[in-house]
Amino acid sequence: MGNTYNYLKTVWQNLKRESKRNPSLLFLLLVLWCIPLDYKYSSISLVLLCVYTLVSFGKSHFSLSKNLIFPVALFLLMALSLLWTRDMTLSLRALSKGLPLLLLPLCFAALPQKTPDFNQKIIRYYSYGIAVYMAGCFLKAIIRFALTQDTGVFFYHELVTEDVNAIHVSIYTAIAIFYFITKGSRSKAEKIIIALLTVFLILLSSKNIIVIFSLLVGCYYLWHFQSPQKARILRIGAISFVVLLVVFSAKIRDRFLIEYESNMVENSVNKDIGSDTERVYNVSVKRAWTQDKFNQNDFFPGTAFRVYQIRIFKEMLEEDAILFTGYGLNASDFRIAEKREEHELYKGYEDKNFHNEYIQIFAELGIFGLLLLLAMVVVNLKNALKSKDFVHISFAVLMISLFLTESFLSRQRGIVFFTMMYCLYNAQNAKVRPKKQ
Repeated sequence: MGNTYNYLKTVWQNLKRESKRNPSLLFLLLVLWCIPLDYKYSSISLVLLCVYTLVSFGKSHFSLSKNLIFPVALFLLMALSLLWTRDMTLSLRALSKGLPLLLLPLCFAALPQKTPDFNQKIIRYYSYGIAVYMAGCFLKAIIRFALTQDTGVFFYHELVTEDVNAIHVSIYTAIAIFYFITKGSRSKAEKIIIALLTVFLILLSSKNIIVIFSLLVGCYYLWHFQSPQKARILRIGAISFVVLLVVFSAKIRDRFLIEYESNMVENSVNKDIGSDTERVYNVSVKRAWTQDKFNQNDFFPGTAFRVYQIRIFKEMLEEDAILFTGYGLNASDFRIAEKREEHELYKGYEDKNFHNEYIQIFAELGIFGLLLLLAMVVVNLKNALKSKDFVHISFAVLMISLFLTESFLSRQRGIVFFTMMYCLYNAQNAKVRPKKQ
């Protein structure tokens, strides 16, 4: 632990030197570091970045690349939706939350052109920041366990709070792990950080992120390590990861098993909810898509719930004239509530959004909003493959996957994280790319 502390101290000293040479690096990092903290810190860091950009602004520096037009256009479409929104109060509240889509691209356009390795420096210090955040979460969980003897404090939302959201933190953590994995040479302290961050990712229990992360790690090592000895190391590492996943907790196993059982066995009993006298049944994907009315003791596991949400959006599209306009920014909740009553779901499901960013944008802003979002993920993936930067590739793939299962941009943290990383990787001129890892 002493070596790790000394190593992090050296990292901090290097950061202070770097920020003196290029102050914008520190302001950009503050925005990224504050994402998992209370919203007020995220807002303050964004204001500081904007103020610094204005103070250091020079007309010769301003260059809004075509890639940055997409998030700006998405924000303008959000503002335009106020003309037809079904709920002005909710739309105004969401519009203020979406300001980073406008402000961050303008800041990147106004800041001086960066050196080719600027992105790597941002990702490096961001990753160390996530490691510090992870340590804080573990420390807090240990204290709570000592007080309550409840092992649940080490898992899922309990580990990071439901407001911060375990799935969001899983994305932040995965990006940090990929930085350390792709680093050319690693110190002992960095290897310890990789191990702890991996354990942290597993405990966060996001099924989607764990699966995609595992596939990306496998692809990276298969591509880079082709010798028999290194292939053997890869197999050992993969087996170790699976063992960690299985051994750490029945809670994590159960999150995967419930998806399997609910789709392989019709009307399987959910043993975590209900009792022997009041049974609760898992809804399969097939039932979620086809069944007209549901029972009060029906429970929708993750995949079935998302399929149901796709289904009711399809019904909305057929019943309402929303193809070109949507219901307005953050104004589709009333229709979700109506569909809950129509299909007789258990009360409480009306409080959940679509859990699919593509559908969420389509429902709120119409086909043009969806096209803008698709343009961003396609441009991001295209530039990632062109740069051959595996951290950028990982970010692109993880976001495409996450958008299928979460309305990531419905929360301020999601907007700030996606916009920051998108601008960081796509604001540069195509000829100016980070050094290949």
